[in-house]
Amino acid sequence: MKKAFHSIFGLVLAGIAATGCTDEVQFGNAFLDKAPGGSSTLDSIFANPDYVNQLLTNIYNKQYYGLPYGNFSGTPQAASPYNGKLDALTDLYQMHWASQKVWSSYYTATFSAKEDPLISYVNENMWETVHLVSVIKENIDRTPNMSEQKKKYIIAQAKALQAFTYALHLPHYGGMPIIETTITNDDVKNGGMGKRATFAETVDAIVRWCDEAAPDLYWAYNGNDSESNSLQTGRWTKAGVMALKAQVLWIAASPLYNGPAYYPEVTDEQRELIGYGSYDESRWKRALQAFEDFWEENRKNGEYYHLMQATTKNCDGYRLAYRRGYMFDDSPENIHWTKVESIFGTQGAYSWLSWNWTENGVNRLRHSPTLEYIEMFPWSDGKPFVHDDAFKYKESYEDKEEIKWDVYTCLDGKGGASDNDKLFYTYKSVRGGFVKTASRDPRLYENAVVSGTLENLALQSTDGKSSGNVLETWVGGQNAGQNVKHPTNNTLSESLTSYCPTGFGAYKYVLNRVEWWRDPNMHWNVLTIPDMILMYAECLAETNDLPGALAQVDLIRARVGLKGLKACNNDKQLDSNKDNLIEEILRERACELGMTNARYIDMIRRKRTDWMTKQLHGMATYRMIKNASNQWVRRNAPWFGDDKNGGMQEPSRFEYEFFELFQGRRVLWTYAEDHAKNPAVLKWLMMPFPQDEVNKGYGLIQNPGW
Repeated sequence: MKKAFHSIFGLVLAGIAATGCTDEVQFGNAFLDKAPGGSSTLDSIFANPDYVNQLLTNIYNKQYYGLPYGNFSGTPQAASPYNGKLDALTDLYQMHWASQKVWSSYYTATFSAKEDPLISYVNENMWETVHLVSVIKENIDRTPNMSEQKKKYIIAQAKALQAFTYALHLPHYGGMPIIETTITNDDVKNGGMGKRATFAETVDAIVRWCDEAAPDLYWAYNGNDSESNSLQTGRWTKAGVMALKAQVLWIAASPLYNGPAYYPEVTDEQRELIGYGSYDESRWKRALQAFEDFWEENRKNGEYYHLMQATTKNCDGYRLAYRRGYMFDDSPENIHWTKVESIFGTQGAYSWLSWNWTENGVNRLRHSPTLEYIEMFPWSDGKPFVHDDAFKYKESYEDKEEIKWDVYTCLDGKGGASDNDKLFYTYKSVRGGFVKTASRDPRLYENAVVSGTLENLALQSTDGKSSGNVLETWVGGQNAGQNVKHPTNNTLSESLTSYCPTGFGAYKYVLNRVEWWRDPNMHWNVLTIPDMILMYAECLAETNDLPGALAQVDLIRARVGLKGLKACNNDKQLDSNKDNLIEEILRERACELGMTNARYIDMIRRKRTDWMTKQLHGMATYRMIKNASNQWVRRNAPWFGDDKNGGMQEPSRFEYEFFELFQGRRVLWTYAEDHAKNPAVLKWLMMPFPQDEVNKGYGLIQNPGW
């Protein structure tokens, strides 16, 4: 093997003794040199159906998993807690650990093609998957004691696995080499098999693999026979590949790819590799048809996949329906998911969990929600949250140096002793205390930790009632501590070691210690019904069926007790103004699909460089109590403990101070004024191929700007 072609294609070149290839390559995990249980060749693997099944399982183990779980040898790029998640590059979350790549390379804008992106082209198991899929396709006919139907079933799963790994990389890299056979060094060097395909060719290849796989797969693992029992859940299904096809076509129809090249200095050589190069509405219609095919097939199968619905019509009940939908691996919302095997530990094993829990105090993986994200969630009746309307009561403070700053309250406007906070909960005064009711979209409490929420909401709860201590994210509270501070005069800054440096904590996929012991090896949701509904709504809007799009969004909102989108936004003409409706769909996707990479995908495919470059904010919360003079004053201390034990009522009055996020300030925030045209911003819409691979000259052309 010549050194020039050793890296990526060293993973896909045929290197098995049985092939007789002179350019032998040791394949990634050496699985094909040793079958389970002892030394073996390709012949012995395909002489045993059990070994073939284990080979297929080995490919399943290489699927993308979106939560960091450990920095072990051989783990893919996304596994490492030292990198961070894609959504931390959007307006939803801010990282506060300088040793993480999101901060050290992306926030500083020093990242280059010499580094590995968050979705790696060489270290995300893509080429191992491609190679093993080809090995199965080319050799399965040699397997004895295996029916033709079973062989087709295995091949179909293999094709689905290849389609998924290409689909994962498509929005980030565009066109990629299309490899469908085991290949040799000469195939790459002289046959051009390492050449980068166009974007259109790559999309069509993924769609073709999905179409080829679908007929030989089960619609769902519903237990109708021994092969489709629930133990097989997690394997690819017909529903999965039909949903994946629709998702890929939805991505391909989006503005980044379906229109003129996004980068002003794009070369002719790059133009068709990064997108179609021109706009065509038929691409939206093609995606729309794929979604409608999925829904029609789902109807034929008794609506097997559907939204979980609340059994208790209150905030906690709606929260449970939302949570059960994504948390249960057998949920009717989950069309396809992936999982890794690991154990909980504080030194890296499943570190998304162990580095996020309040109890551990590590705080390294804190993807802290921003104020911008919190304000995307509407009120509990579905009406939009408007900052200036909510925070209309202002107070001013002055320090010893006579420098003034403003703080705000979010009161219900009743006046007097009954004038309580309403930002996250309303507090209706009754004899002996108050009745507390959630005031916001129930999904807010499932995506972020905010003051006043009770710490436990059992997944198996039958009455939909949360319990435990009140979460205290105010300054000095038991969960927040001194999460923000005034280092100089009235300048507010986040504390890097805090549980909630933006004023809010991450909650999606984290929950609490009690709930996590239910399933410490959480699955990652690849394709879900809520995502399908909102993608479908966008396709309807883009093809000018605005009433149809509104109806789909309202399915999502109704599940958590919100009124219809149009009824709650009368000023936006959502049934006639397509741009306003799409903006609302994108906001709904952020509220429904937090921490799933959805916001990042939306940001790049819709060319939302404004999301990349806007200054983000945090919010300091101050607990207020009445002093001996009947005046409201701050108490920067926990309620849990001495105050609660002494009979003091749960806090129901707060002041809020807003501040620009300072720690990990992103260089791209300085480009807000010219974000839509500036090459320094636009290059981030796609990821770079590894420059070392490009330099090898086998046809991997670099993306613009890198």
